[in-house]
Amino acid sequence: MAVKPNYITEAFLNHFITSALAEDVGDGDHSSLAAIPQSATSRARLLVKDDGILAGVEVAWKIFQHVDSRLHINIKLTDGSEIRKGDIAFTVEGPARAILTAERLVLNTMQRMSGIATKTKHFTSLIKGTKARLLDTRKTTPNFRLLEKWAVSIGGGTNHRIGLYDMVMLKDNHVDMAGGIENAIIRTKDYLRDGNKKLKIEVETRSLDEVNEVLRVGGIDIIMLDNMSPAQMKEAVTLINGRFTTEASGGVTETSIREIAECGVDFISVGALTHSVKSLDLSLKAW
Repeated sequence: MAVKPNYITEAFLNHFITSALAEDVGDGDHSSLAAIPQSATSRARLLVKDDGILAGVEVAWKIFQHVDSRLHINIKLTDGSEIRKGDIAFTVEGPARAILTAERLVLNTMQRMSGIATKTKHFTSLIKGTKARLLDTRKTTPNFRLLEKWAVSIGGGTNHRIGLYDMVMLKDNHVDMAGGIENAIIRTKDYLRDGNKKLKIEVETRSLDEVNEVLRVGGIDIIMLDNMSPAQMKEAVTLINGRFTTEASGGVTETSIREIAECGVDFISVGALTHSVKSLDLSLKAW
């Protein structure tokens, strides 16, 4: 199985699976309890119905084991595998009721994670040969963020900050509400020093004037170039001249990402990796 990122802990997976099953099962899977004898055993296979990148296999294994430890899962394709319509990702055998109870949570998780991994792999291929790396964002589904970011990683993308707690990002509203870039940076540096916090600082810029102001004030780590034209980005990269890491952001599409990458930026963030993705078609079928 693919190596889990450090933010995918056993505690997180257990909490996610427990709460997701509580939401779905409630006081019982009455369809299975009514129709299937308690002693019945069965088997099913995870059928791939779309081409793409597989993700969520390890989570699926955890879900089946959580529902009933007697279930046996035979994994044929691991996370990150390129898949084609007709492939079998895994088979599961054991108590029939348990297979049916776990089915929808397994599919919902894997379909979305595989859709994200597939889109990430595609966007990554579009900037191949440039120095730019693909970043995700916080534009994620509440309570599903860590699995979505894991899917980005499986697809070959790079995780940006996980949440509000592990990095300072001074976006346009922060700058405006703080009274300008200089005020926002100075207050941030004071806050981090006073709290003895070691966090990177990123500042969003909307114009070359704002880029120059960040360069004048200094003391940060990353400059975001937000919604700039390719010509502006190239000029900004020249102005920054390697002093800080650069990130391009804002309305990046598959038709524009290559030109953006060729501007010389270090990173390109794409919210669509998680907020506008089509789930991959997967199905769990008895056999």
